[in-house]
Parts: sequence; C-alpha cells; structure tokens
Amino acid sequence: MNASTYLKIVRASAWYDLLLTVPFATPWTFALLHAQLSAINQALGGSALPPFSPFHVLFACLMGSVVLVWSVLRLRRTEAVLGRYDGVGRFLFALWMGWTLAATGAPLLWLFLAPELAWGVAQWLPFKAPGAQDCSSTARAPLTKAAPMRSSLGG
Repeated sequence: MNASTYLKIVRASAWYDLLLTVPFATPWTFALLHAQLSAINQALGGSALPPFSPFHVLFACLMGSVVLVWSVLRLRRTEAVLGRYDGVGRFLFALWMGWTLAATGAPLLWLFLAPELAWGVAQWLPFKAPGAQDCSSTARAPLTKAAPMRSSLGG
C-alpha cells in the first residue's frame, strides 16, 4: 500500500478509538456504558457484568482518558511512526482481552477483541513511502520527523 493509504488507516483508527472510548472517560458516562455493556453481554448469551467499585471505575476512566488523548494526538499529527506504536498498543490490548476472554468466556469481548486485532494488523502492514522501497516495521524512517540518533561514541 502507499503511504497516503497507510496514514488514512492511522487516522481512521484514531477516530474509531475516539468514538469508542468517550464513554470510558468519566465515572458518569462509564456507569451508563457499563449497564449497556452488561445488557449486550447478556444478549450474546453471557452473564451480567459484575458491578464496579470506585477503584474499578477509576482504572476504566484512566484508560479512557489516556486513549482519548492518544486519539487526538494521532488525529492532529498523523504520522507513520504513531501508527506503528498504535499497532503495538492494540496487540497488547488484544492480548489482555484474550486473557480475559479465556478466563470469563464473556462473548462481549469479541466485539472489542476482533477490531483491536484488525487495526493492529492494518497498522503493521508494509507501505511504500514516496520515492522509497516498501517500509516494513523496521524501515520507516522516511515518514518520521525525528532527528537521527547519535551514539555515545560520537556517531
């Protein structure tokens, strides 16, 4: 794929995150979301989600706040390197969702796990930078604005 298409994927994933995580950002919106997620899990054949204590809500809101900021950053500075980092984050999220799915069997998790994996894979696909060869996960310098690294040996 070309770099322009890749950056559109990075941007689309940021919009997806922004829309999906807004309800996780405050205790009040999360309370409404928790009730909806519980109902969806039950409709899919699972059990009601357990009630959250204030500490559970704190961590849900912290996650929501961090993802919102990360989403806005990717929308304001859509860069290939941010897409690569986002892909890593998505694989980590998917890992923990998979762990929770194995532990609970909650069918609701598939609605989050499948998109995380899809976005992660999409952001780790090779792309062709303008005037360059295909960029893999190790060769992406042409689209970054970072200054070259210097070694401690004076390089």
